[in-house]
Amino acid sequence: MSKAPRRLPLNALRTFEAAARLESFKDAAEELGVSATTVSNQIRALERDWNSQLFIRKTRQVLLTDGGRSLAHVVKRSFDAIEREIALHTTVAKRRVALSVGPIFGSRWLMPRLKSLRRAQPEIELTLHHGPRITSVGMMTSPIAVDWGHGDWAGLEAVKLLDIVYSPIASPDLIGESGAILRPRDLARLPVIHQHDRSEWASWLALAGVAKLKFASETVILDSNVVTQAAIDGQGVALGIFPFIQDEVEAGRLVKLFDIDHAPTRSYYVLTRPGRLSREIAIVRDWLLDEARRHTAERTGSSVNLRKSRVVR
Repeated sequence: MSKAPRRLPLNALRTFEAAARLESFKDAAEELGVSATTVSNQIRALERDWNSQLFIRKTRQVLLTDGGRSLAHVVKRSFDAIEREIALHTTVAKRRVALSVGPIFGSRWLMPRLKSLRRAQPEIELTLHHGPRITSVGMMTSPIAVDWGHGDWAGLEAVKLLDIVYSPIASPDLIGESGAILRPRDLARLPVIHQHDRSEWASWLALAGVAKLKFASETVILDSNVVTQAAIDGQGVALGIFPFIQDEVEAGRLVKLFDIDHAPTRSYYVLTRPGRLSREIAIVRDWLLDEARRHTAERTGSSVNLRKSRVVR
């Protein structure tokens, strides 16, 4: 009768691989979610069964013996091959999440960052909707949304995401045609573009000390992306929404005219329905908040040199 093949101690070998890679029983235990005693016992069992010392134990470190180093190489190569083979035959189930956002937030803040979400959470399949302004829970057309307001949406959970500021911007060509723009009152001779209504311009003019200033001509445009494009095309001076158009300023397509920033009372918030969130909704919400915190930290920690071109003809 043939002898039954000896079973490999796979759990102990996985423990050995982690300890060999990290050169620490303690770190291996933390990675594997077991106690350091468990790691030590499993490796001692391997050494006993194979009658070979795998590690040299020191006070704060463990070092592989020649035999341990040879085994570590074989074990790592084997586990890597198993993982590659499983990946070839496994399809990760996608978790779909519908996210509603406004046009300028979606195009100028969210889209450039989506790559990091795909990289960090490949199982999440995001569907973006151009959602309406949300005034009540009944207008929440998706399980998660980003909207603009004071944080007091009745029946919804609102977490502050991002603050913005307004400041006048114009194209270099328009500045060149109009002459130097040195003081806020110089805006009186330029065409001005309003977004939706005149309220934000009125607030900025008051902040700049020229509340009664009259513009040469005025155009009202509802879509914030169209406002930005009109400014890039030299159609007039607009109130730029920072940080959304920061890249346009740094690239030289627009010029921030003054160091006078109007901070509105409203901000961008992440909205969800109350109650326990599904795992995928929580992932998207937390990713949005992490990206906003990272963005704020980068802007605060860097000395961004905004272009303040003055073209005089």
